[in-house]
Amino acid sequence: MKQAKVFPVLLLIFLLTSVFTFAQEMSVEVGKLYNEGNSLLKAGNYNGAISDYDKALAIEKDYRIYYQKGIAQKKSNDLNGSKASLEECLKLKNDFEPGYNALGGVYFSMGNYNQAIKNFEKVLTISKNASVQKKIKKNLSLAYAKLGNDEISNGNSQKAVEYLNKAVENNNYDAAYLSLAKLYSELNDWDKCISASENALKYKSKITSGGPNYYMGLAYKGKGDNQKAKELFEKAKSDPTYRKNAEYQLGLL
Repeated sequence: MKQAKVFPVLLLIFLLTSVFTFAQEMSVEVGKLYNEGNSLLKAGNYNGAISDYDKALAIEKDYRIYYQKGIAQKKSNDLNGSKASLEECLKLKNDFEPGYNALGGVYFSMGNYNQAIKNFEKVLTISKNASVQKKIKKNLSLAYAKLGNDEISNGNSQKAVEYLNKAVENNNYDAAYLSLAKLYSELNDWDKCISASENALKYKSKITSGGPNYYMGLAYKGKGDNQKAKELFEKAKSDPTYRKNAEYQLGLL
C-alpha cells in the first residue's frame, strides 16, 4: 500500500532589520538600487529585482545584496543561481544565519538533503534566538524525513529508521512518526510501532488518523491482543486509504 508523504513548506528566516536601514549603510546609488530591488521582490517581480541587485553589485559587493538576489533567484526557480549568490553572501559574512538557512532551503529544493542539513545545523551553532532555533529544527526534521523516505524507497529499513528518528528528535513531525510506525510494523517491533503510532496521532497535523490506527492494529495483532487489534482496524476502516487493508485484517481475525 502506498503511503502519502506530507512535507510542509520550509520555514525561511528573512532579514529582521529594515532594508532601508541597510540601504543607509551603502552608497546613495547602491542603496537606491537595493531598495528598488527589494520593492520589486516584494511585488513578485523577481527578474526586475535581480536586475537591480546585479546593477548594485556591479558597483559594490555587499553580502546583503547577494542574499536578496539569492532569495529572488530561488523564487524564480533558478536554484543554481540562488546557490551561487548565497555562497557569495556567506563568503563576505560567514556568520550570517539567514544566509545559511536560505542556502539550506536551496539544497532542500535540489534534493540534496545532506547539504541542507549541514547548512541548517550551521544556523543552530550561530543563533541564540530560541524562536529561530525552533524554526530551524523544523527544517532539519523535514530534511531528515526526506532522507528517511529515500532510504525506504531504497529498501534500507534500518537506515530509514535512523533518519526518521532524527526527524522526530528535532520536531514532533506527524508524517515521520507515521513512517516509523510502518517500518516498525514491518520489522515486527511491536512496542515501538505502537509508540510511533500514538505519537503520530498525538501530533497529527497533516496526516489522517487511519494510518496510525492501522499500524497499531497490526502491532496489537502481533502481540496477540486480537480484541484491541479489531478495535483499531475498525477505526482505520473510516480512512479510504487504509479501508481495504483494515477490512482484510479484520477478515483474518
